[in-house]
Amino acid sequence: MNIAITNGLLLMPPAFRAGLGAWSRSTGVSGSPTWDQAANAALVPADQDFGACLEIVKQQTTTSVRFMGETPMIPGVYLRVSARVKAVAGALSGVQIAGWAGDGSRNAVSGLVTVGRTVSLRNYGEVVEVSAIVGVGNRAGVDMPWGTRPVYGHFGLDLVGANGGAFRIESIRIEDITAAFVPSLLDWVDVRDFGAVGNGVTNDRAAFLAADSAAGGGQIVVPSGNFFISGDISINSRIRFKGRISTPAATRVAFLRSFDFPTYADAFGDETLGMKKALQALMGFTDHISLDLCGRRVDLDEPLILADLAPTLEGFSNRRVIQNGSIQAKPGPAWETGRTTSVATYTPNQPFLLSNVANVAAIEVGSRVNGNGVGREVYVNSKNVTQGTLTLSQPLFGGAGTRTYNFERFRYLFDFSGVRELSRLNFSKIDFGCDRISSAVLLPPQGEMFQFSDCYFTRPKDRGITSIGRGCQDLLVDNCQFLSNDMDLPAQQRTTVAINVNANDIKIRNNRFVRFAHFLVANGGGHIITGNHWFQGDGSGEGLRYAGLVLTQPNVQTTVTGNYVDNASIEWTNEHSAFPNFTGSEFSFGGLTLTGNTFLCSNTVPWFTWITVKPYGNGHFIQGLNVVGNVFKALFGNIERIDRVDTSIADLNYNGMRNLQFEANTFNGVNTYVANPLMIQMTQNTAAATWSSPDLTGLPFQGWARSVQSVVTETNLLTSNGTRLDASPVVQVEQGNTKRQIRLNWSQGVRGRVCVYARMDRPQ
Repeated sequence: MNIAITNGLLLMPPAFRAGLGAWSRSTGVSGSPTWDQAANAALVPADQDFGACLEIVKQQTTTSVRFMGETPMIPGVYLRVSARVKAVAGALSGVQIAGWAGDGSRNAVSGLVTVGRTVSLRNYGEVVEVSAIVGVGNRAGVDMPWGTRPVYGHFGLDLVGANGGAFRIESIRIEDITAAFVPSLLDWVDVRDFGAVGNGVTNDRAAFLAADSAAGGGQIVVPSGNFFISGDISINSRIRFKGRISTPAATRVAFLRSFDFPTYADAFGDETLGMKKALQALMGFTDHISLDLCGRRVDLDEPLILADLAPTLEGFSNRRVIQNGSIQAKPGPAWETGRTTSVATYTPNQPFLLSNVANVAAIEVGSRVNGNGVGREVYVNSKNVTQGTLTLSQPLFGGAGTRTYNFERFRYLFDFSGVRELSRLNFSKIDFGCDRISSAVLLPPQGEMFQFSDCYFTRPKDRGITSIGRGCQDLLVDNCQFLSNDMDLPAQQRTTVAINVNANDIKIRNNRFVRFAHFLVANGGGHIITGNHWFQGDGSGEGLRYAGLVLTQPNVQTTVTGNYVDNASIEWTNEHSAFPNFTGSEFSFGGLTLTGNTFLCSNTVPWFTWITVKPYGNGHFIQGLNVVGNVFKALFGNIERIDRVDTSIADLNYNGMRNLQFEANTFNGVNTYVANPLMIQMTQNTAAATWSSPDLTGLPFQGWARSVQSVVTETNLLTSNGTRLDASPVVQVEQGNTKRQIRLNWSQGVRGRVCVYARMDRPQ
């Protein structure tokens, strides 16, 4: 900075040859005596060293020369006052730069240092330069720190010491030297000052480290250029980029005090690369926990594949957070789905293995497996090219055999599939802008405690959150919104799945899922699904409706509470079982609790049901199901009932049913009231010793009438002659061809009405 240039100020006093009337013999203030016409001063027109100059014969102990012009004192500006002096005759003395400080009222400001260092004149004819620096700030190198009270000064020099000598003075100079103080005035250093070349070839790592050390708590500035850095580096100072850096793929760069996405995007000059390097640093250093996107949108040209960024990373379990921004997929070939077809052999005794896989090298880890005998959301967890095998995320239900399988490899914004184990990674307030171009997040094969909170998943092309193994253990999804890629399609044409899990103990809470094929396909147990709204209807009249929640483990220990289930069902299967027939050595369907939910449907086919059990093998039964305190409501056309068994593969064993509670539910627009125990009234108008009920279709899943909880008479029991009979019947259950009838046997013929509480199970 130079105020003579930037502010247009004239600092330099006129030369002595222009006249001595501008030079005071004292303070320099207006009215003070000048050197013009002074008896002991004269202009010398041609000194051999100075040219035209002022000669003074010293007659006072302190002989002053002051410029009478007012030199402004500006905060942040530093002035150097200098002169060249020599002794020509008589007594020798000293010389010093001096000044007078004035405030805004033109009064002298006292208490300041007003002189510079004294320089002794020791030899005649020897030219001595004397100078001093004056400024507002009390900084190293400032001879006269004046603070903010003075607003101007009169500057010159003093001759001090013995009188009688003759001295010649070249013109006095006043210059702006603020630039000399810039490094100390500004809290930054430039990497070029420490040897950085910035040609994109020379390794500038050492220069960056030196600048970091010199910054001293300030900031590093990276000017224009391409600065190549090879070798991991941590920068402790704040850093700002005008140019960019480039590194080998494996080099990790940590900006410890500027660890945010905007800094990395500026550093690498590309948003995708910047996000990759920030993610690499997040997982590669222990100095920071959170990567803040600072409200920015990150445009990705290709997936963020952690295994490519950190090829030596096998496992990571320190808490990390990616937060506060948007990740947006941009169209391009990197997002195209990989597709492979191969023949492989499956053996149920090795339930997670496909062997003898043709062209196994071409099949990508993370691919979804399709084919006969394959359940929903089965993925390739790992592969062994040498042995020709694939490890699967779930067993196949189709039994032993050699079959043709199709493999689809979706592309994800965040792909963690290549890292063996990754835990405790949180995404907070992130908008996953898939925009029908990409899927969102592919979880690692192993790990736990991934969390997504306050996030948006916008139109994932194929999947929202995918698990290819056990990396979904303890998955937490809270307060998120999932918007399907298939929203404009009829329900039967949708293919997008929001979430799938294979492990235990997930919590899906207070989320909103809009028109997916399925919002959750869940294996494992111990899940809590609460406070969500998932709806999957369309504008079709008498439209088909499909499962929103798919549970693929028979004994689930899962609670579904306080959800809004809109035009979608809960489907319960055992499709991820290598031995789908019940063997007696396992738990069958059980451990599911549905409480306090709102179930709604509209404009749907009358055979739609909200609760569907689909066994993939014979012999299964339900051994624990609570459906309590829910509301079931059908609009614009009644449905027949709320529950059914999908027998397209196998039926349930109704003789094994136990511990089902269907009670305190509310039904609207549902033709068949379903409860267990089911209360029915039996009325006999003519005396008979045997009373038979109709088929009890209101028992859950149209199960058998296996037990009677109680029989209560509601009227007098009268014999054929009108005599009252106080008696209890002998109950026969599982009557009729359907085994859904009950028979009451009395000691003699009676007529009247009784209330019967029947069950389709035998509680144990």
